[in-house]
Parts: sequence; C-alpha cells; structure tokens
Amino acid sequence: MPELPDINLYVERIDERIRGQVVSNIRISKPFLVRSFDPPLRTANGRRVSDVHRMGKRIVFGLEPDYWLILHLMVAGRLHWRDQQARISGKNMLAAFDFAHGCLILTEAGSKKRASLHLVQGKEALAEHDPGGLEPLECSFEEFHAQLIRENRTLKRALTNPRSFSGIGNAYSDEILHAARISPTKLTSRLSEAEVRSLFDAVRGTLEHWCNLLREQSKDRFPEKVTAFHDEMAVHGKFGSPCPACGSKVQRIRYKSSETNYCPGCQTNGRLLADRSLSRLLKDGWPDAL
Repeated sequence: MPELPDINLYVERIDERIRGQVVSNIRISKPFLVRSFDPPLRTANGRRVSDVHRMGKRIVFGLEPDYWLILHLMVAGRLHWRDQQARISGKNMLAAFDFAHGCLILTEAGSKKRASLHLVQGKEALAEHDPGGLEPLECSFEEFHAQLIRENRTLKRALTNPRSFSGIGNAYSDEILHAARISPTKLTSRLSEAEVRSLFDAVRGTLEHWCNLLREQSKDRFPEKVTAFHDEMAVHGKFGSPCPACGSKVQRIRYKSSETNYCPGCQTNGRLLADRSLSRLLKDGWPDAL
C-alpha cells in the first residue's frame, strides 16, 4: 500500500498538473470504485481544482466551492498521468479524470478490488473520512510520546494504526524500527524515554529521507512505479539478506498476507521472534537465536 512518502509524491506531482484546472469529466469503468451517491459524482464535472492534499493514506482533491473527492488507493491502486485523454479499457483500468491538458488514470492490479472514491460536500463531511492519526512529520516529541503510549500494544501495531499515526504502513514501519534499533514486538508500555526519543528521531529521519529520495529519483516525472519494495531499504522485503548495518540475516514474522521484517542483530539482541505460522509448526524445535 502506498504510504506517506509515496502519497506525498503523488500529491506534489498531481498538484503541479491540475491545481487551478477544471475537471472536464470523470470517467468510471468499474462502478464498485464509487462508494458515495450524494452528491452524485457528476457534480464534480466542470469544477475547478482548488487543493490537493494527503489525508492519512488518502488523496484529497478540493473542488470549488466546497466539494471534496477522496481517493483511497488501498494496496494495489496506482495513478498515472497522460498528456492527453486516454482510453480506460482492460480489467485493471478503474477511472480517468480528464482535464484540458491531460488525464489522470487510476488502475488497480489483482483480483481484490479495494480502491475507493468518494465525493462529499463540506469540510465536516470530509472530516468523517479522516482516521485522525497524528501527523508524524508535524508533531512535537511530547505529542508523539503521548500518542504512542495512549494504548498498550506492540510497536509495529502502534505505528501502523491509522488512528494513531498518519500515513505509516507496513513498509516504512519496518524501516523506522530498524533505524531506531528496537524490536517490532516490544510493547509501548515498556519503552524507556530514551527509546521513545530514538523512535521519534527514527520516524522523522526515515520518512524525511524517503520523501527526499523518492522526489530525487522521480525528478520532474510523474511517479509511475510506486512500490513498497526498494533496493535501498534496510530490512523491508529483505528476508534472508544481510543487514546493511551488522550483517545478520534479516528475519520475518508472517501473519495472513503481510509480514514484518527485522534484524535480530540490531533489534532483538540476536533473538529470533516467533513466526506466527512456522514457530507453531516447529513448537519446541523453534530456535531462540540465529
């Protein structure tokens, strides 16, 4: 799923292209995408774009005078820019947003179609779609600390909860925890103040680094290959590869369709965390260390 650095880059590149422009037409090829009915989606046609911003992992398009298109890409939704109106045919093509000078296309790979589009009127209606998580690049240390310990849960769950922190998901939480040198399964109630400070610095440093790196890599182009896996990442998606900091093999905890990647050498004092499926199978045969 695109996260804060990816969504921020989408917002920047979209804003450059459509702010102040009029939506000439919104074409929908897969009706399931539209999850609202009042006002009807056709109300957006002919309205000028006044704002483009991120709200959690959603992209919000402000339309004059007070209408809001809310796009949630979910796991496999991606955006593409074409300099002229483009056809939307094929099973992955969901919608096209037409402007006088170009076209923003929404696609979604895979069979599980989860992307959603809402049109609402008024800021109160917009706020109903906001998960309410703290903005990690805008909050103070005190605000971060209070939000982190508000509920006692593992750090992985705390960071990826959209009602706690805005825009952080599976990929960047792995990178943040590796940078902070803290186990993903450590409970928030057991953190020392030094560990909270280290985590706060890692959140800001990791997200700022990736925002800048993705912006530099894309140059002035529209980001066409948004992915949760990058060669430059330290642990996310690197199961079995050597940690760039200490050389230990990156490990994983798998749960349903997602997994947590971590380095035992840097984050757990060499201890292997129980994999929810494999450790249950092996039981007493599950190793405690590498």
